[in-house]
Formats: sequence, C-alpha cells, structure tokens
Amino acid sequence: MGMTITEKILAAHAGKAGVEPGEFVIAKVDVVMGNDGSTAGALPVWRQIGVERVFDPDRVVIVLDHFVPNKDIQAANLLAPVRKWARAQGIRHFFDEGRTGIAHIILPEQGLVGPGDLMVGGDSHSCTNGALGAFATGVGSTDLASVLALGEVWLKVPASQRFVYHGTPPRWVMGKDLILATIGRIGLDGARYQAMEFTGPTIAALSMSERLTMCNMAIEAGGKSGIIAPDEVTLAYVRGRAKRGFSCYASDPDARYAAIHEFDVSGLRPQVAKPFSPDNVGPVDEVAGTPLDQVFLGSCTNGKLEDLRIAAGILRGKKVHPDTRLIVIPASQWIYLQALREGLLEVFAEAGGAVSTPTCGACFGGHMGILGADEVCLSTTNRNFVGRMGHPTAKVYLANPAVAAASAVKGAIASPDEV
Repeated sequence: MGMTITEKILAAHAGKAGVEPGEFVIAKVDVVMGNDGSTAGALPVWRQIGVERVFDPDRVVIVLDHFVPNKDIQAANLLAPVRKWARAQGIRHFFDEGRTGIAHIILPEQGLVGPGDLMVGGDSHSCTNGALGAFATGVGSTDLASVLALGEVWLKVPASQRFVYHGTPPRWVMGKDLILATIGRIGLDGARYQAMEFTGPTIAALSMSERLTMCNMAIEAGGKSGIIAPDEVTLAYVRGRAKRGFSCYASDPDARYAAIHEFDVSGLRPQVAKPFSPDNVGPVDEVAGTPLDQVFLGSCTNGKLEDLRIAAGILRGKKVHPDTRLIVIPASQWIYLQALREGLLEVFAEAGGAVSTPTCGACFGGHMGILGADEVCLSTTNRNFVGRMGHPTAKVYLANPAVAAASAVKGAIASPDEV
C-alpha cells in the first residue's frame, strides 16, 4: 500500500520505512518557530526542563510579530525577556522590529522552510508552510519548549483528506475563495487532526502566494496541516531562497485517504465568510450592500505583495468611502519595502487608507484596528469568531483582497465588478 506525501515526510523524519495513520512517532524537526507570545509562554517550561542551550540555534526562528511595536507596558515587559533570551542563545534567525513581519510569511519568504521539511511553530497558522510541500503544524508553548530543547516532536500520524480542484477560476476568484468554499463545504471540524492535501489542475495553476493562503486556513477546518506537493511553481519559488537542501515528496497513486473531495471552480463567485465562523460561507452577492465601518487588508492570509498589488489596482485613483476606515498592513518588512518602491503604499494613502508597519495586531484584536461595539468589518484575515478583532458584538466578514478593496470604496460589501 502506498503512502501520502504527509506519511512519507513523517516516516523520513522518524527514521522509519513507513508509518500508518494513528501511529505515534518521535520525529526530528528541521525548523522550529516561536513568536513573541508563544516563546514567552515557553520560557518558564524551558527553565523547568533545565537545559542551557537550544538544540541548534540555526534551526530555531524567533519572530516578534503579535505585539510589535510594543503596544503597551505589558507588551514591552512580555517581549523584553524573549529578546534577551534569543540573543543569549545565539539565534541567527531572530526577527525584531524593523526586520520583522508575520512569522508565517517570513519563513517561506526568507527560505527558512523548504520542500520535505518537518516544521513546527508556536502558532496555529504554522500550517501555512505546507504550501512548500513541507509538513508544518502548530504546537502549544509546552511542546514548543521541548522542541527547542530536543529538536524532536511527538506526533500522531494524521490521516489525509484529498481535495481535488478542476476548472479555471473566474476573474476575482482566488486561493482565498477556494479555501473558503472548501471550509464552507466540510465545516470547522471537517478535517479535524487530518492532513488536507490540495491538488488538481486548478492548484497547479495557482501562484505560491495563493497556495500559502490556502494552506494557512487548513486549521480553520480543524486540519493538523495543509500541504501541496512541490512542482515547478514551488521550485521556482524556493530556488535562490532556500537556506538548506530540500527533498521533494509526492503521494503514491495507491495512497489511502480518509476522504476525497472534488471541486469544479469554473462557476465560483468570490466567497465571503459571514459572522461568526469561517465555515459560514456564501457568494459575495449574498451579502452585497452590507454597510462597513472598517476594511482590513493584511495578515498572514492576505497581506502578501500579490494581495497588495490586487487591492491597489482597484483603489488607484479612487477614494475610500467617507463612512469607512481602511487599514492596510503589509505582512513583512520586505513586502512593505517592495510595496513602497512600487508605489502601492502611496495608492493606499492617497485613497484615504492608514498604512502600518508589519504586525499581527489587528487580526487577533490586539492593536492597530480594534473594533468597537456593534461595528462591522470586512477583513482579509482567517478568523471571524466572536470577539476576534475586538468587541464581542462586532461583526467580521472574511473575503479576498479584491473584495476588500472594492468594499472600501463602496463603504459596503461589494464585488470588484461594481467599482
């Protein structure tokens, strides 16, 4: 019996010829990532373990992304020990203010994760890195501390579900829409502790930016990971970036799947997830005209350069509706600089948008865009649970960057065809 790409990667890192879904393995990791919050949570456990040094400072990545720039005294006091610890450990890939961004964008952008890697991160959206053909998953701070110390992680081998996409997406339909439609079909727990393997002709034609978006949201369906087998698009992206060698795996034709789902995207409309769940999904036309207090363009899901280009293309020469706020946050310092050089930030500013330095702040309701009571926001982020971006009575709709830009102009949820 053949194996899936996920089973092959886990077997290789566990030193075994093969693994079975449900089997527990101890596997060596290629990369471990901690952000500001998860690393701060891991340090007390680290001290309890009693180790002095991380297992390999070149395979540890620390990214300060949730609370930077320090939003208040509490945040400053939380991050200060993390900064001190990272420097004392000699961690070369330590990203602080002015050199930082959102971890899930920085790791692929900087070539720190490659095909065939086993990567764990102290954040649930670490599954983003599966777009490179890696097994990538999130862990809590306790597990993060042990991985930092040992360079190993225990895992139950997940069963895999195969998602096959056919057809050419219509204009304005993107990777965000494919994953929203997928979550809408299978539900929030539709892939609970399973690997979501995305494939088919539509995926083969997707850019790496859109693949990252799809794998990013695997966790919103309960997935242990999302993964796309490496192809020429992948190799074109990693060549010149990869800091280490890598291995390309693919599922065997007779691999076993818990379920196989087929999608024809030819007639798909841009999708919107309505409050209060990423699986409460419908076409944009269903909610068009809903008044908005705020539009947010950013996050690890849709704050990439390609996303900013699409939004700027719609906003160029137009103004944000006077009753609506537009917040734009590039996902990394490199993206910020590229957007600046290309004039994209100027487009957003001239349209009446507020542009921020890279941070996760608005997405998790931390800072830089918190919603008040009963306010309504359309966001390019990945979650719209109660209270996610601020007050519990605020409502958040999720959509792609083209819908976000058009909605900012209209002051209400709108299709890009309307502006």
